[in-house]
Amino acid sequence: MPRGLSWRIGLSFAVLTVATWIAIGATLFYVLRGLHADATTATLNDVVTPLVAQVRQRLPAAGDVRTLLADLRDQVRDQGYTVYVVAADGRLVTVEGDAGPTDGIRIPPAAGRGATLDGTFRADGQMYAWVAMVLRNPQAAGPRALVLTTTDHSGADALRDLIAAVPAVVIVSLLVGVPIAWLIGRSVTQPLRRLSAATADLPRNSLPGPLPLEGPTEVRDLTERFNAMADELARTRREETDLLANLRHDLRTPVTVISGFAAALTDGTASGDDIGRAARAIEEEAARLEELVDQLGAAERLEAGDEGLRPESITVADILAQTAERFRGPAAATGIEIVPLATPPGLSFVADRLAVDRILGNLVGNAIAAFAPIVPASRPGTPGAPPFGARHIWLGARALSGTPAGNAVALEVTDDGPGFPPGATGRVFERFYRADPARARSTGGSGLGLAIVRELARAHGGEAFAENVVPHGARVSVVLPLVPGPGRA
Repeated sequence: MPRGLSWRIGLSFAVLTVATWIAIGATLFYVLRGLHADATTATLNDVVTPLVAQVRQRLPAAGDVRTLLADLRDQVRDQGYTVYVVAADGRLVTVEGDAGPTDGIRIPPAAGRGATLDGTFRADGQMYAWVAMVLRNPQAAGPRALVLTTTDHSGADALRDLIAAVPAVVIVSLLVGVPIAWLIGRSVTQPLRRLSAATADLPRNSLPGPLPLEGPTEVRDLTERFNAMADELARTRREETDLLANLRHDLRTPVTVISGFAAALTDGTASGDDIGRAARAIEEEAARLEELVDQLGAAERLEAGDEGLRPESITVADILAQTAERFRGPAAATGIEIVPLATPPGLSFVADRLAVDRILGNLVGNAIAAFAPIVPASRPGTPGAPPFGARHIWLGARALSGTPAGNAVALEVTDDGPGFPPGATGRVFERFYRADPARARSTGGSGLGLAIVRELARAHGGEAFAENVVPHGARVSVVLPLVPGPGRA
């Protein structure tokens, strides 16, 4: 079997073409042989009819059947025919006497006067065609039928005609089949070659763009999946580049601070009260490094599905009140008011409490960090459309139905800060993505908080969404099923 797909397609067409030739040849041979046999029988009928007329006229006067047969034989010998007479008792009479292929020529007892019969028989390794016409009723005495035979050349004639027609069939099939085979092979192999070349270029990240969708449906599907894989790989590489850049930045500052103060303590530059400040700075930066490592580990465990859930019933009003109380002090220190909104009475759901605490904690912490560079304003705000600078964070929830996860609850954290930059709402859940790098660096954000929120939501069979509110502010919603569905955990 050839290794190349083009050769395999060509070989398949060649085998199919040869099989078609054989089928057509066998069919044509069968049809042509029948036509030639019918022509031979018709000719025998044309010849035997006048002979029968002669026999009926001369037989009573001739007396000797063999003499009559000899005369008839002389009339048709040059045409290649042989004459027999079938007697009433079934014997086959020839000029020389009783002989002939009696097993090959049978006259039915019920055959009436003037009935014509035909067939073939084999004698001495040769096929013969025969036609018999009944002379008298089978119950009468004397000869019963006159038989005319000749060599059957229908098979040889059919083969000769077939051999004459084969070149035309072969030429037509090649003229039609070869271009079709080439076009079909090209429609499959060309996209596959392009796909193979692109696959080789993929590690070097040198793809000029998505491959065109060409060829059969299966090849189109394969190309479409390859394009999706290439896009995903390109996105992953961009995220990896961003990850390395952010990690370098996030690690450089703590390492620089720790190294500097450690050197100051070592060489005695820091003394007196400076020793305490240096120790506190080292402790703070070490804690920041520990938090970064912890968040990295949490994100990896969630994506790998290694962090199992411990579902329990959670009352929405209670979890929102607890979160508001937990962050009220840090928020008040920066002039931010945390407001838990009223929720539907008795609304509850089943989820991992620690995971929900982490979801709400990350969302509130993110909202607090969003206010870092904002100067407070004196205008009051409302949850639906808070004025810019009012410095509020609202915690709310609402029941949902008809979601992909079924009946669900949406936990919402809304603020009246600056909101997400244009085009950022679709990327805020990516790891290490920072909508505003300057603000994130000033607040020490790692870019992992919202990524962890989304992974925790998906682990419950839910999802997370981000949006801007009008005229100012942002809202992040986490939709969780009332009962955890099949997630990635």
